[in-house]
Amino acid sequence: MTGFCDIHCHLIPKVDDGADTLVESMHMMQMEYDQGVRYIIATPHFRKEMFETPQERIEKEFLMVQESAQLIGDGLTVFPGCEFHFNMDMVETLNADKRFTLAGSRYVLTEFSSMERYPYIREGIYDLVSNGYIPIIAHAERCESFYQHFERIQELIRTGARIQINAGSIFGKNGIRMKRFCKQLMKQDLLDFIGTDAHGSEGRAPNMGECAAYIRKQMGEAYTKRILIDNPLQIIENKA
Repeated sequence: MTGFCDIHCHLIPKVDDGADTLVESMHMMQMEYDQGVRYIIATPHFRKEMFETPQERIEKEFLMVQESAQLIGDGLTVFPGCEFHFNMDMVETLNADKRFTLAGSRYVLTEFSSMERYPYIREGIYDLVSNGYIPIIAHAERCESFYQHFERIQELIRTGARIQINAGSIFGKNGIRMKRFCKQLMKQDLLDFIGTDAHGSEGRAPNMGECAAYIRKQMGEAYTKRILIDNPLQIIENKA
């Protein structure tokens, strides 16, 4: 199976703690392509006092990555995005086009600190939804507020949020606790998207292929297609 979409990937060089060079970006894209990925949303970090690369620089580097993708293989397309660490100015920042949404859609990849309290997460999600955005909670398996509290995830989904987990967490790369949590998310049908959250061509490298094989074995072909192809295409097509 090919045609996967990676909605969470740090391959724009020199803008955060992801790829260091365009050559490394190309290595990452080649790895993605070889694993069946055909769409990538590049999501550099934005977090106050930590990752605040000027948007103009991100746009410049992104265009080079986008052009380089044409050299990797037929059908590989890269879209702009951002992993936005939530703050109370997030809506204002997005409304002013100071940071990218995902592929120009209403979807926004929204990160919360792993130890963030649930009321703050809920308030942030409500604020985004109320202003017309569709927040995707980045690597939800890292949020301590969700462990043993699947009803909280259900509440956020009812509010209008979507759930993303990292590919490596699904097949156990990030520990048995996260693997079990991810398995429950899938069994309870609370998962919407998967991203590699890759930061380089070594170490935190793209691993969508291994993830897809695991999901296919555990959940079947139809589920794999929905999570890795159909749902992400809703982002690219800006459909709720």
